[in-house]
Amino acid sequence: MDLIENPALMEPLLPPEGLRELDDLSFDLIKAASSLAANLSPQIVGAIGALVRSMNCYYSNLIEGHNTHPVDIERALKSDYSADPQKRVLQREASAHIEVQKLIDENLFPLPVCGQTFLRWVHLEFCKRLPEDLLEVRSAHSTETIKLLPGKLRTGEVKIGDHLAPVHSRLPEFLELFEKRYESPTLSKMQKIVAVAASHHRLLWIHPFYDGNGRVARLFSHAFLKQVGLGSSLWSVSRGLARTTQEYKSMLARADDWRQGDVDGRGSLSQEGLIKFSEFFLITCLDQIKFMSSILDPGTLQLRIKRYCDEEESLGKLQRGSFPILREILFTGELARGDVEAVTGYKDRQARKIVRALQDNELLVSESSRAPLKLNIPHAVVERWFPKLYPAETLYSG
Repeated sequence: MDLIENPALMEPLLPPEGLRELDDLSFDLIKAASSLAANLSPQIVGAIGALVRSMNCYYSNLIEGHNTHPVDIERALKSDYSADPQKRVLQREASAHIEVQKLIDENLFPLPVCGQTFLRWVHLEFCKRLPEDLLEVRSAHSTETIKLLPGKLRTGEVKIGDHLAPVHSRLPEFLELFEKRYESPTLSKMQKIVAVAASHHRLLWIHPFYDGNGRVARLFSHAFLKQVGLGSSLWSVSRGLARTTQEYKSMLARADDWRQGDVDGRGSLSQEGLIKFSEFFLITCLDQIKFMSSILDPGTLQLRIKRYCDEEESLGKLQRGSFPILREILFTGELARGDVEAVTGYKDRQARKIVRALQDNELLVSESSRAPLKLNIPHAVVERWFPKLYPAETLYSG
């Protein structure tokens, strides 16, 4: 098939309703997601959400083949950019991703998420934050470069591997069908969850932009998960996709296939390929929610923080009395400065020393010298507080 011009060739957009494997996964996802933040205050959710956005960016970069160290990402968020031009470009790319996800986490985006307006908004907000070096892509048909216009649909044809994307002149029609099917008010809760998985592939299959489609698709899926009541700032599907990159790409390619005979559905694309991709995607989501639930369990998290404080106090980096402050904030969200003495059992001067050491180690932040103390999670404590969030090699480089 030379050109894909008819939006109907994108069918099926959803797996058949009532498949036991997908229904069971959807039910398990609802149950797991509902308990994830049950014991966390909004302030702690915010602090951990900031950490997870950086983690999401790290893994999303890995999928793109860009290994940006978490420390470099942390520095970029403080506008502390590297003198190395290549590393600086990647830092700018990382901060752009985090800023856009923050807008999504704070619900500052146009609805509906499956609409063309939202998809173009994600591309616009991400690309307008990029350095000029990343706004040029090589043409698929010549040695010339194409200027990437933030938020603009492509105006030429592209081929990704063996997949020739739909003809550019019909992109609005493909996206119109995309929105109509995935935002349909007739979809049940279970179907909406499956739609998150299926739409992830179909958006990449449409490939609406010259570049940035992978990032747009992952940010779109993050927003869609929020819309169906599963997503939050506390977990990221990108971590799971990056840890199984080859399988992820293989599943995407399988869902690109055309229908394989009469037993493969009634659409133009492979129904079985879409089912398998949807199952893979939902399993990945469930794995990541379960993983985050295990490391966010308040009891075990409290023990890890206490062990950290004991070790840092023995080294003279923190003052005795640090853990009671962190524990109080972990369970209540913030701590008024006037309550520090009661929490630690130390009088004014020593209480101030405890707080100052925690602030020097970037574990506490405050909007002013009188404002309540809140938790901050620098990369230096991530592995000890939230083990296995990042690959082991990130602990010894950067």
